[in-house]
Amino acid sequence: MKPAIVAKHIAELALSKKAQEVVIMNLRGLSSVTDYFVVCSGDTDVQVKAIADAVHDGLARQGVGVWHREIGSPNWALLDYVDVVLHVFHKQTRPFYNLEKLWGDAEIKHVHDTPPAPKKKTPSRKSPTKKAAPRRKVAS
Repeated sequence: MKPAIVAKHIAELALSKKAQEVVIMNLRGLSSVTDYFVVCSGDTDVQVKAIADAVHDGLARQGVGVWHREIGSPNWALLDYVDVVLHVFHKQTRPFYNLEKLWGDAEIKHVHDTPPAPKKKTPSRKSPTKKAAPRRKVAS
């Protein structure tokens, strides 16, 4: 699978766990280490781990294995797929590392969760309505 497609899949899998501020950074020509960084944030330590797990499991189902996985810190996780590296930060930790500024020459694409398309209403067959039988008065 091409690195650009892997990066897109990673972003989509991260969004499936409500990751925030998801960006794909194109590092081709800027770094010999990797082609893309995918960077995102989570609200809690549990969400950071859940995002990393969802990406790991989702790509494994597609036959893409992780080369290196680092989830030692509760506020940061890293999954290295050689040509694409995922960084998941706790929202309070991300500004400290500020990868977008550090790699300011990179082309940065913001990825947003698209809402599902509205369902089309199909005309329903209405059965003829039956009138309720009149109530009987009970003699007392």
